[in-house]
Amino acid sequence: MLFFYNLLFPLVFLFFLPGLLWKLWRRPGWKKTFGERFGSFSNERILKLRSMENIIWIHAVSVGETVVALGLLREWMKRHPGRNFVLSTTTTTGQALAREKAPPGVEVIFCPIDMLQFIARPLRIIRPRMLVILETEIWPNLIWGVRQYEGKIALVNGRMSDHSMKGYRRFRLFFSPVLIMFDRILVQTQADAERYLRVSPAARVEITGNMKYDQSVPENLEPADLAPYFGPGKHTVLLAASTHPGEEELIARTWQEFPNLKLVIIPRHAERGGEIADTLKKLNVNFCRRSTGEIPAQPTDCLLADTTGEMLKFMQAADIVIMGKSLAGQNEGHNLIEPALLGKPIITGAVLKNFRQVLEILKTADALALVHHDAELKEMIARLLNDPERRRQLGERALAAIAEHKGATERNIEKLEELIQ
Repeated sequence: MLFFYNLLFPLVFLFFLPGLLWKLWRRPGWKKTFGERFGSFSNERILKLRSMENIIWIHAVSVGETVVALGLLREWMKRHPGRNFVLSTTTTTGQALAREKAPPGVEVIFCPIDMLQFIARPLRIIRPRMLVILETEIWPNLIWGVRQYEGKIALVNGRMSDHSMKGYRRFRLFFSPVLIMFDRILVQTQADAERYLRVSPAARVEITGNMKYDQSVPENLEPADLAPYFGPGKHTVLLAASTHPGEEELIARTWQEFPNLKLVIIPRHAERGGEIADTLKKLNVNFCRRSTGEIPAQPTDCLLADTTGEMLKFMQAADIVIMGKSLAGQNEGHNLIEPALLGKPIITGAVLKNFRQVLEILKTADALALVHHDAELKEMIARLLNDPERRRQLGERALAAIAEHKGATERNIEKLEELIQ
């Protein structure tokens, strides 16, 4: 099956190459060493990697996975200071975060595209003792290549949605042997374990929990300074976080019913800033776009924060947080843990297909304001605005509920260490 994959993947890659280049152009982040995606490493980088022995290669995709990978790295290095690590990402935004936050001594690279001609050279340079993949990235050539160097392979914080499982099962003749190549697949929940085993019954799957519960908020986290946009003084701020198409218009239209409320919109993909700006203009919203770097001459009512790496600061400054990909026909959801860690009252849609466990945990704790239909959003915002005590209670319950589910990072490190003893 690997033969057919390598026969077809170059054709698929050529089809998606224009989109890849468009994202590279539009998306912010670190781009200077993007050639590493094509297996091109500088001589300085090659010498550094070759000087390292018994490398543990941790791979994340974008910002969300990179945050989890950084937490894993910090804890692992604290427990086993002699280990050598390489951290790779796929996106430019993930790369920027990794380069900024990686502990000293960790080499940060772009992960090469999964074609033999791009993978072979980095593998010869790194010679990984272990490859640790975060969450959902299953690249057959990379996995097979690590096997050739007798390296161990593990998937951590694994999850598989219902939608993904259907695709994997449809092509299980291909994916089942790939999953069997993993020495361990460490997943978040019992449901995730069952889905992996339905694709590959012989896979070595274990449940270790969700490492995102182990995230911590930076000490003395300063809230984003909104005075240049909204004017001096205290303002009540509604944050629409990680929004997707359709949600910005729904939220903006609803927000216009509350004249004393300020709005901050952070799209999941910053390159959609122009599209969202057009929507806000259509609605006659007085807004400012953060990516332009301009400070408005007069205070605005809405800030379009189409930048990256600032989510926590804006959450800290918000009074109410709406989590995106849960409204306007979206139901896959995004991570509710970050606003919970900050003790913020959270509004979200009632169905989050990709984050069912955290949704249920917070629902059980009565720590969410759930919107079952888009028409309920106005009522929910009004209820929270009129009841500061309810806002405080929701935030405190959310923080307490998340604290009860910590410990997955420690369990994963123990399982990974067993593989390389």
